[in-house]
Amino acid sequence: MESKGVCLVLGVLLLVNCSLQQSSTRKKPVKKVLSDTAKDSVIEDLQKQINDIVQELNLLKEHQALQTVCLKGVKIHNKCFLADKVRKSYHTASEDCNALGGVLGMPTSSDDNDKLTDYIHQIIGPEEQVWLGLNDMVTEGRWVDQTGSSITYKNWDTSNHRSPQPDGGQSHNCAVLSGTSRGKWFDENCREEKPSVCQFNIV
Repeated sequence: MESKGVCLVLGVLLLVNCSLQQSSTRKKPVKKVLSDTAKDSVIEDLQKQINDIVQELNLLKEHQALQTVCLKGVKIHNKCFLADKVRKSYHTASEDCNALGGVLGMPTSSDDNDKLTDYIHQIIGPEEQVWLGLNDMVTEGRWVDQTGSSITYKNWDTSNHRSPQPDGGQSHNCAVLSGTSRGKWFDENCREEKPSVCQFNIV
């Protein structure tokens, strides 16, 4: 309904713009209705309004796409998460999320992590591990999110005192959230194929 209204306004503005251009081509023997400067100003204003409407339509489309993602997935705070059961390497999963306009999921609090774990249990299964948007590929031991920023919230599995996570050294540079370990994180080889979860920020 809202997009119909926007289209109607856009149509009206286009008609006004056309009529102004037509009136400028007609000969006015007595006097000009508007000076050339005034006409240019009106046309600029109309063009600005049209550009604003086009931008608003694009934002509405983006918002609608996000709503679709949220309806298929789950909304957790200001983010939507969408699980993908297809097993892929970390890099392929990351590229597929980027192609959809998101990134691999990255919980930033224990509440995020718990809710994401519950969602993954329901959609993918309680025994699965899913890729998170977290790696230490650039600098060994420095775990960063997909923007390259250091993380503040961590949920590594430290229950095994002989080998607390992350423990894989240079061969395990990508992180997973484990369903069997109630949402704890493990480092894994990035080439392994696992399900994943994409994250979309709601503006």
